[in-house]
Amino acid sequence: MNRKLLAAGVLALGLASCEDKLLNLTPQTSLTTANYFKTEADFRAAVTAIYQPLRSLYSQGYVMGEMHSDNTRYQFNPADRGQSDIENMADFIEQPSNGFIYTKYVLDYRIISRANQVLALIDAADIDATAKRTLKGEALFLRALAYAELAQYYGSVPLHLVPVTDRAQAALPLASTDSVYARVIRDARQAAALLPGKKTQQAGRATAGAAKTLLGNIYLVRKQYGAAESVLREVVSSGDYGLLASYAAAFDPANKNSSESVFEVQYQAGSDGYASSFAYDFFPLPISAATVAALTGVTNPQAILATEAYNVPTPDLLAAYETGDTRKAASISSLTTTTGQTYPFVSKYLHPHTQFRITNDNWPVYRYAEVLLLLAEALNEQGKSSDAVPFLNQVRTRAGLANTTQTGQAGLRTAIANERRVELAFENKRWLDLVRTGQAVSTITAYGARVKANPTAYYLPSGIALAPSAFTTINLTFALPAAEAQLSPYF
Repeated sequence: MNRKLLAAGVLALGLASCEDKLLNLTPQTSLTTANYFKTEADFRAAVTAIYQPLRSLYSQGYVMGEMHSDNTRYQFNPADRGQSDIENMADFIEQPSNGFIYTKYVLDYRIISRANQVLALIDAADIDATAKRTLKGEALFLRALAYAELAQYYGSVPLHLVPVTDRAQAALPLASTDSVYARVIRDARQAAALLPGKKTQQAGRATAGAAKTLLGNIYLVRKQYGAAESVLREVVSSGDYGLLASYAAAFDPANKNSSESVFEVQYQAGSDGYASSFAYDFFPLPISAATVAALTGVTNPQAILATEAYNVPTPDLLAAYETGDTRKAASISSLTTTTGQTYPFVSKYLHPHTQFRITNDNWPVYRYAEVLLLLAEALNEQGKSSDAVPFLNQVRTRAGLANTTQTGQAGLRTAIANERRVELAFENKRWLDLVRTGQAVSTITAYGARVKANPTAYYLPSGIALAPSAFTTINLTFALPAAEAQLSPYF
């Protein structure tokens, strides 16, 4: 579309002296911005397209959110040496050429680009006012979500707020991290004011509660604890949300977009390309077709052989669960491979389905349990520890645990962090939590020492050692992608 617009612009300059009646720069047989964005249906379809990259963004998000932490690693396969990008991510060998660094960056900007196109035109559109408010709110929320990811993972990034229509606009200087966060907050605030609540919004779409949760999350990142408390209390008091009776139920596809769901990425089983398959990425390998059938219930099982397994729970994470915590069994299982080795694996997203690699599981971005823990953190950081405890205990009670015994700010801070680790395990939160709470360098340095001291305990075969550069440098943000740096003079 942008190439067509650019070509039309060049043509207009060349024919500037012609009479207006001779000019017709809007193609009549193909879609352009000039002839498409006319009706409510047009804008609704365009907003739906903003959501589309989320499926790829979150299905791969565990690599940078979980494996790039002390939560999960990879099951090393000496016969499969095409996986250096994911191994380096887990070993903290950071390279700007890493494909996962590139993919996250590009997908976030794809969301931003599509949101910008809608936001540039929707105010002037002659469509129903209520629909306009909601669609604009969705575009603002999704742009805020994408920039929040970019700021947390990369730091300073270009701040694109209008559609790019020529090559010169494509490369912008890096905006300060403060400026990016300021835009996230501004967009999320506006989205919260425009969007309907969960009970009246179409299932799966952004809501006022989702925008406020994002806002509260970013206020915590910015250490604006009072502001975080205020907006998160609005989510809690809205009456739109509540914890499901069991932890496992929150991830069951039968409960998609439930009262516990604040925002989740939508997948749909079938042959139309909307299905999920991330449960398969987490199986220990190799496994037989019979094992696949037993795990999944599919009618067309296939063996999964010479590849590596990923997102393997570390011994550190396994030890983080308290005795009696029902979340452990709901999140992690174990399996013996065809080689006779037994590994833990993420079973949180494993539910019966009918076709091989065609699953119906959604990916949680924000759940009400996280809202409660974010609010507890915001209160505790203001010295309101006694007010924070009930919100923490709601989460613990659902997990089958006794109330916390912590009362002081320091002890409660640790308790909340530990609770987030097990409650939100495998939801791509761990790395960002370590950075946000200032624990990344100390935690990962100690963790890396344990991995190097006992590599077989962390799923490396006997005789395989980590690269000498592993865990030597713990950066808090990722380098901007090398492929993008080649296209911009500002990187």
